This record gives sequence, C-alpha cells and structure tokens, in this order.
Amino acid sequence: MSVSTHRRCQLTIIAEYVLEEKLIALIGRLGAHGYTVHEVRGGSFAADGERRREGAGETDRTIEMKVICERATAESVAQQVLGQFSDHFSVRVLLAEVEVFRPGMY
Repeated sequence: MSVSTHRRCQLTIIAEYVLEEKLIALIGRLGAHGYTVHEVRGGSFAADGERRREGAGETDRTIEMKVICERATAESVAQQVLGQFSDHFSVRVLLAEVEVFRPGMY
C-alpha cells in the first residue's frame, strides 16, 4: 500500500494568553478547519547574557497555537494577526511547509 502526502502550511502563533479566544474566532472566520493550543513558557537573553523569563506570573501567560491549512489561509491569518495584535501584544508568527496524509482535514 502506497501512502501519498500533500503539502500544507503550519502556521504557529505564539501570543499572550488573553488573545486565545480572539485568535480562535479569527482563524475560524478566515477558513481554517482546526487548531491546537498549548500553554507555553519561554524566555530570552539580554545583550549582557542575563536571562529574561516570559510567562512567569499568573497574568503573564503565553499560548502557542498551531494551524495546518492551505498557504493562502495561513498568509491571510498571519497578516490579520500581525495587523490587529502586534502593536499592543507580544505576538510571534511562524510559517513552515508540512506534508499531511489526509488533505481533506486541512
């Protein structure tokens, strides 16, 4: 039995927890078929090497949302997320090509 794969895009959005419901509504409105959300912690390093931690407090929580979809949908979602939220919230948006086995799901 041969299994075929199909190209899609994986859009990853790392954002403040307070944006979760708005992001869910946005991706649904723009045509994504589904998503996965996890609460995550991360950090960065200052120029002097000092570690800065994000998501350390109860009100400073971060989510990672993954959406697998057609490229046009991913680009549309990314544009809207950056346009609506990046000026006032911590938001990171990543895009990668992936191969899926069941294209109708995405």
